Amino acid sequence: MARQRTSGVFLHLTSLPGPDGIGDLGAGADAFLDFLDRADQRYWQFCPLGPTSGVYGHSPYAADSAFAGNPLLVDLRDLADRGYLDESDLDGPDGADPHSVEYEAVAAYKRDRLRQAHERFAASADADERDSFEAFREREASWLADYTLYAALKGIHEGAWTDWPAEFAHRDPDALAEAREDHAEAVEYHAFVQWVFDEQWQALRAAAADRGIELVGDLPLYVAADSADVWASPETFELDDEGRPAVVAGVPPNPGDDGQRWGNPVYDWDHLRETGYEWWLDRVRRLLSRVDIARIDHFKGFDEFWAIPADAESPAAGEWRDGPGADFFEAVADDLDLPPEDLPFVAEDLGFIDEGVVALRDRFSIPGMRVPQYADWCSEDSRDKPVNYPRDAVAYTSTHDTDTAVGYYESLGDEQRDCLHYALATDGSEIHWSLIEAVWDSEASIAMTTMQDLLGLGSDARFNTPGTAEGNWRWRVTEAALTDDVATELAGITTATLR
Repeated sequence: MARQRTSGVFLHLTSLPGPDGIGDLGAGADAFLDFLDRADQRYWQFCPLGPTSGVYGHSPYAADSAFAGNPLLVDLRDLADRGYLDESDLDGPDGADPHSVEYEAVAAYKRDRLRQAHERFAASADADERDSFEAFREREASWLADYTLYAALKGIHEGAWTDWPAEFAHRDPDALAEAREDHAEAVEYHAFVQWVFDEQWQALRAAAADRGIELVGDLPLYVAADSADVWASPETFELDDEGRPAVVAGVPPNPGDDGQRWGNPVYDWDHLRETGYEWWLDRVRRLLSRVDIARIDHFKGFDEFWAIPADAESPAAGEWRDGPGADFFEAVADDLDLPPEDLPFVAEDLGFIDEGVVALRDRFSIPGMRVPQYADWCSEDSRDKPVNYPRDAVAYTSTHDTDTAVGYYESLGDEQRDCLHYALATDGSEIHWSLIEAVWDSEASIAMTTMQDLLGLGSDARFNTPGTAEGNWRWRVTEAALTDDVATELAGITTATLR
């Protein structure tokens, strides 16, 4: 992690401009890199990149795989340039909206084109293309073989993998081998999509590096119960005899709420420790092959985690259990051949902050997060006021889980708003720029904002509202909004605050 003063912008890939109703790894991503370059920014941050599904509202935090890429992000125009699609195939989904992702229409359109592209590849790819594809399959076999079979079986059998015929749910070796033969075309199709995603991603990463921009990815602590990860490595998790979670993740009640039951299976950390954290090390290496820095979501869980019996009716029935602690991060540092204090992580340490979390974070010099939306503006020593941010922190004007800066400001009561005005020396007329400038001027080593905040958008542009199932992950920016005026304003603040 760089410790000099730097800054960047959060924008998830689905929010990029593009002609197919969703952001992708094509021209829209390149346009955003150009915007960041003009704005003199160092970092581009985004949500997890895994395959999403309608069952989970296309949340990137409930992916089908912690290793695979999201097929909806594949740039179809690149496939046309390769000869796998015709220009006439690129008419876009019906009702495509440049401001919002209509996932079901987009998913149907993209999957149809990706299957067409695979058919063309299978029929006409030259020797170099086939060699590249097979080399990818061999290189990534440790996760790709299971993911592609899982995806193929998912297309045949209804429901979660625990509802599949027993021989597949419980991974009978003979049944799986037969399935690979019977569904070889579907397995190859899913491998083809991942190969294309991987090639496009590496091109994007190279384009970012050429501009001096680093990519900040996301490492969720937990994975979805209905995922290739749990199906392929059930011993990694605390499951019952049917493969369903015996214990699920969440957080305990706080004053004023009932706690949260997330439903993800928790890890069998004893087993993972015995294996040298092999599954986790594979996961970290895979992510860092794509990004330069990873934000660890729910960092608290590595110190201790809230475990709720699967049959319990309330999150309050859970208990705190010890996480892997420093032993895990020492193993990661050894695997990456890095000094422990140089791990490329940011800790999402919002919410349950206690001495154990702080000690674990500080032991490895991992910066935590600060967000002014959690500040008590009338309290001089509030930890979330920008004037109080420490150097070893990443400060955000807002996050993917909060309201926008403008939406937050408009929701404030009179007293807090008056105190904010005083603290930031602003009248609130351009509150988004006031908050950006305050975060940029803080002592935090890294300052981050969102594209919504740069544009001064209100609550209707919020990306996600935790605890809700509808209307999330949909907001998009247009290329026309990536203006020189906004870039110049941000560049000016960046220069003035010595970032």
